[in-house]
Amino acid sequence: MPRPVVLIAEELSPATVEVLGPDVEIRHVDGTDRPALLEAVHGADALLVRSATTVDAEVFAAAPQLKVVARAGVGLDNVDVPEATTAGVMVINAPTSNIVSAAELAIALILASLRNLGRADASVKAGRWERKQLTGTELLEKTVGIVGFGRIGQLVAERLRPFGVELLAYDPYVNHARAADLGARVVDLDELMRTADVVTVHMPRTPETIGLIGAEQFAVAKPTLHVVNAARGGLIDETALYEALTTGQIAGAALDVYSSEPPATSETASPLLGLDSVTLTPHLGASTAEAQEKAGTAVARSVRLALDGELVPDAVNVAGGAIDADVRPGIALADRLGQVFTALAGESPQLLEVVVRGEISDRDVTAIKLSALRGVFRPIVTEQVSYVNAPVLAEERGIRVELVTDPDGDRFRNVVQIRGTLRDGRVVSVSGTLSGVDQTHKLVELSGFEVDTPLSDHLLIIRYEDRPGLVGTYGVLLGEAGINIAGMVVARPGERGSEALVILDTDQAVPQELADRIGEQIGAHRCLSVDVVY
Repeated sequence: MPRPVVLIAEELSPATVEVLGPDVEIRHVDGTDRPALLEAVHGADALLVRSATTVDAEVFAAAPQLKVVARAGVGLDNVDVPEATTAGVMVINAPTSNIVSAAELAIALILASLRNLGRADASVKAGRWERKQLTGTELLEKTVGIVGFGRIGQLVAERLRPFGVELLAYDPYVNHARAADLGARVVDLDELMRTADVVTVHMPRTPETIGLIGAEQFAVAKPTLHVVNAARGGLIDETALYEALTTGQIAGAALDVYSSEPPATSETASPLLGLDSVTLTPHLGASTAEAQEKAGTAVARSVRLALDGELVPDAVNVAGGAIDADVRPGIALADRLGQVFTALAGESPQLLEVVVRGEISDRDVTAIKLSALRGVFRPIVTEQVSYVNAPVLAEERGIRVELVTDPDGDRFRNVVQIRGTLRDGRVVSVSGTLSGVDQTHKLVELSGFEVDTPLSDHLLIIRYEDRPGLVGTYGVLLGEAGINIAGMVVARPGERGSEALVILDTDQAVPQELADRIGEQIGAHRCLSVDVVY
């Protein structure tokens, strides 16, 4: 088999290439050279970029076998995620790669603003010695307001506590208990702005957060306030900030991000550039060797998962987000159950229910639903089925998909069931669980029959009216074909003479032609060969 092609469009660390490993073919292209990119991406299975390469509909149209686009960083401004989803391409990034670097920069900017470090550096280099003019302010016993108490905001809080400050937190979605654990008191934005000596912003940029801190907020602030933004440009209204600084409403500011970058371009030159009370850095939040390496190696690991057909926790266009550790083992099980369901059903259902029962039912099990959908479609479509386009395939086929959770696992701690209602009203179902320390996949139910057997790679499923002598008949036919039976289970819903369900675990695939011949020989209602992969 040819190795998957990974196209690297920008400079990445050697460690990134090392993580990709020898099982892929690495190619390079200058992502800013548009014609070269469009030509090179044609044969690529994965595309790795940073911030300079634009990945849009034109790129996806030129890349028929592209499976995944990876952005070695946090932002995705240069990747058209909706177009990727339409094309069935997974988009991944490295959302946690720079969080420590960003938090540390925020601390540095707070101290730089309070102690006039930018001005002091420029002064000494210019031959001046302005000690009196550059008197600063201690951080000890000051009140610091953290606007946005997500992962980076919390890291900032952890690092600020040893400075002996009082911490305030504002975030509409803040976990109050977590804030309290970090020594922060949750308040509304108005109180935070009125009370804080330092405000540091760590919100995402959304329509709701653009201009979050503006003239109204500066109007209630202390004249000694210093504001810091190392998150996203535009969260602080820069016009209002300029007015607040020049009129003495607040004392200082430190910015690493801007509404328009770079801020010194001739068309959009920011008036903040001329103020001594502002410390400015050129978007350095992720610019550490450690963050860059973490970003590259993180997306490289995700690319490997994507190329292997596994669920990628950092895929931004896959519902479910990060996967709970207790849920993760059920992902492969759900995929394989989906394949068995499709073999049993023989047609697309009108309603497909993914049922999760037991202890994990109170977790986010969206990933199990996606994996089940992927398994359902893998045997029946010619295109590659991914966690991205499996829901689209269901919608295109008019299949209504529902996720059902139930805390009662019945006989087992956790059970995943795929249940479909066909056009004629028949219900087909298959259930499985994970067994033992090795989390072995087991079948525990098949269309109403209770079973307990390994979910192996090669299965022969037979339904017939139970009577003596039939096991020998199909045993002989399989033996004549050189197919060994590794295991067998027989299930009956009722008394002797009722219908039996037999599941044979074979060492190799049973050709469907042989399965049909077995069915004819024993008068089976159904004899089905099922090959299950993952």
